[in-house]
Amino acid sequence: MGAGIAYVFAVAGHPVHVVEPDAGRAAALVPLLVRRAEKGIALGKIAAADGLAERIRIVADVESVPAGLDLVVESVPERIALKATVLAAAERRSPRLLATNTSSLSIDELASGLTRRERFLGMHFFNPVWAIGLVELVRGAATADAALFQAEGLARAIGKESIVVGDIPGFATSRLDTAIALEAMRMLDEGVSGAEEIDRAACVAYGHPTGPLRLSDMVGLDVRLDVARQLQSVHGERYAPPPNLVRLVERGHLGRKTGRGFYVW
Repeated sequence: MGAGIAYVFAVAGHPVHVVEPDAGRAAALVPLLVRRAEKGIALGKIAAADGLAERIRIVADVESVPAGLDLVVESVPERIALKATVLAAAERRSPRLLATNTSSLSIDELASGLTRRERFLGMHFFNPVWAIGLVELVRGAATADAALFQAEGLARAIGKESIVVGDIPGFATSRLDTAIALEAMRMLDEGVSGAEEIDRAACVAYGHPTGPLRLSDMVGLDVRLDVARQLQSVHGERYAPPPNLVRLVERGHLGRKTGRGFYVW
């Protein structure tokens, strides 16, 4: 998610700083995004990406991010203690707007450790970020009108539409997306059809750009499981994670990032 968010802002002409403490991932990031841009040009999705690599700077920690940026988006895994730590460090860099890319955690709970809560909100992007044209803006109790207005403008600046939702667990899109993904996993477990066939049905019949099982692999099955359990705790058993999802995560098969999930990557 962090790579995708960096990509859409850099393609739109904005200088971007990416915090990546892993040296191997840091070295691979810019070549990955350049290849993504070349594919986007070949497909006619973007006109050009001149200077893309020069607009992306990678740093090892939040403390190395310049102070006073227009926007900082946190996109670490869906664990509230981890997010709270990263957000507190990011706030010390005094961005004009601070956002979390959470898909299920409470904005107000995450805001409780911040001092400038009026500048904080959820900016929920979707995977793959370069293909999905929506950003879900989640307004907390303390989020100021000015912060929401700024976030809407930033979404437009990268060519995306936005919707504003309240701080209700799962918001709007995560509840819809997770429900579809979990049902596809149950269908696979029940032998309704194979992963490719289930995904093809979603794409051809309903116009989804990516099928729910392939998308789950791209999101990360550990993330899917965290979100499902969070929604289950609030909304009940309709969000209970299917056994095949639990098994894959327990075995370390987390999707694209580990090379295996519902698909072999």
